[in-house]
Amino acid sequence: MNENPPDERSWAIALLRDGFTRVHEGIEGLLAEADPRMLGFRTGPNSNSAAWLLWHLTRVQDDHFAHLVHALDPGSSTEQRWIEGDWVSRFDLPYSRLDTGYGHTSEQVAAIGMPGTGNLRGYHQDVHEETLKVLGSLSEADLGVVIDTHWDPAITVAMRLISVLEDTTSHLGQAEFLRGVYADLGH
Repeated sequence: MNENPPDERSWAIALLRDGFTRVHEGIEGLLAEADPRMLGFRTGPNSNSAAWLLWHLTRVQDDHFAHLVHALDPGSSTEQRWIEGDWVSRFDLPYSRLDTGYGHTSEQVAAIGMPGTGNLRGYHQDVHEETLKVLGSLSEADLGVVIDTHWDPAITVAMRLISVLEDTTSHLGQAEFLRGVYADLGH
């Protein structure tokens, strides 16, 4: 633990870094115990698998952080890690190039199959590193900047970051629940 707490201007950002790091550590822990069958396990034909949940939460985090960077700096060359790191080719999924999984059908969820842990771990690690880089570039003043006026109230940087953190935490919890159900069924 850092013995020097952040100064008052950076407490909010330090908390966000901690929250996203906890999600990352949870994913690492889940994947350390996972096998492809567990990752592909679904409790029913219309439920999500742990693999899909981990892919989806990482895609949303990647997409939203790239959008945030462009909203704060329209001239930025920052690209989603999905594209820039060529994870789109490595996963080779039958989805559109920038698909994040939002609104997927049962068939689309099933299309992720039973992947090994390597791509899920590598892609999330790449996105987590970018997340920490972006958070490290933010100031406390940036948190109040409006980045999306399509909502009422308009979305600020802080609102988007909390939304993404809540989404990733929820989906990680769902994946961990599936791991427990899978184990309870004697797998």
